[in-house]
Amino acid sequence: MKIKVKAAKRKNEDVLIKTDFIRLDSLLKFIDVAQTGGQAKSFIQDKIVKVNGEVCEARGKKIRQGDIVSVFSVDYYIKNEN
Repeated sequence: MKIKVKAAKRKNEDVLIKTDFIRLDSLLKFIDVAQTGGQAKSFIQDKIVKVNGEVCEARGKKIRQGDIVSVFSVDYYIKNEN
């Protein structure tokens, strides 16, 4: 028996921030991926979140303009509003 699996197409979204940086855990709440800081921490510790293509386990990582945060088949492109 063969099982066919089709990978979900990745989505891209732009995220505008008004500051020079935002912490990774705060970003996950800002983009509504996580409802609480504890949930954001769990996603990060469970290695679900990538920053610029690499798994990131530092919830305090500073995310800046030009970074790409990937979580749950969505790539979030960080842009500065200024």
